[in-house]
Formats: sequence, C-alpha cells, structure tokens
Amino acid sequence: MHIRPAESRDLEACAALDHSYTTDRVWQMEAREGEGNSILMVTFREARLPREVRVEYPLRGEELRRSWQQCDALLVAEEGRRICGYVAVTAQAGPCIAWVNELVVDRPLRRQGIGTRLLEAASWWGFSQGMRRLLIEVQTKNYPAIRFCKSRGLTLCGYVDHYWPAQDIALFFGMSLR
Repeated sequence: MHIRPAESRDLEACAALDHSYTTDRVWQMEAREGEGNSILMVTFREARLPREVRVEYPLRGEELRRSWQQCDALLVAEEGRRICGYVAVTAQAGPCIAWVNELVVDRPLRRQGIGTRLLEAASWWGFSQGMRRLLIEVQTKNYPAIRFCKSRGLTLCGYVDHYWPAQDIALFFGMSLR
C-alpha cells in the first residue's frame, strides 16, 4: 500500500469509489435546559435502528471534484495501480487545524487498515504544515465513521446542528498533532 499526493489522472478513480456506507446505529442528540434556563445540557447516545440502512454520499460528480479543488491536500491510497481510497485535507492557518473534509475507502476494501493509513498520512501532512490539531467532521448517522474515529484515539470535541444540506448534525472529532 502506497499513500501519495493525488494526480489529475487519479480523480476519475477516486470519484468511482463506492462512497456509501451501511449502518444499523446512529448517534442521537438530546438537548435539555436546566434550572432557570441558565444551563443547557447536550448529550449524544447511541441508538439502534430497526434495520440496517445504506446511506449514499452527499457529493457526486462535479460537486465532488469542486470539493477536491478547494482542499490543500488530496492524498490517495494505491495498491498496485488501483486507487483504494483517498483523504482530502484543508489547512486552517488561524487556529492551526488540519481539517479532514473527506476520508473514503472503497467499500469492498474497508476494515483492512487503509483508512488508518490515510488518517496517519493526513496527520503527517498537517504536522508538516505546522498545524497543531487534526479535525474530522462526521454525520451522526455515520456510525462506522464515529467508531473509526473513536478507535483511532480521536475525541468528540464539538458539533453543529443543521450543518449538512439535509440538515443533519455534524460531529467533530479531533486529536493533537504535537
């Protein structure tokens, strides 16, 4: 497995990867106000769905290519001549954050360490750019990605309600790069 910067010839292969995922769990958010409305308590809990669902990736075609043009690094995982996955990272200089916009491994190749290698490459890229933290944004319904982040030592560090086009909640997982 080789991780390298993407070249223009790789973009079609990246777009052709199966970006979808299946899940039988989600994280549900509950917000409650405390005494006198001066305290807001927000909790997330894992909830089992009645059946497994397949979720398609929200970006396709030109939207996906535009998102890659806006990132600072697009790294691909290659085995032989086959693109197995990619990670798109943006540097936010002010807060010194390497922001992982997308981390995708082709569906048939998941759970083989490719995602971990891409995350490590994104971390190394962020560190080499002088970034102090790595952040990943995840939908609350993307339970496989939540599990991935937690198992790799990233911690929940925030959320934004109505973040995605479908008004889903975004969870932010982060880790220190220094």
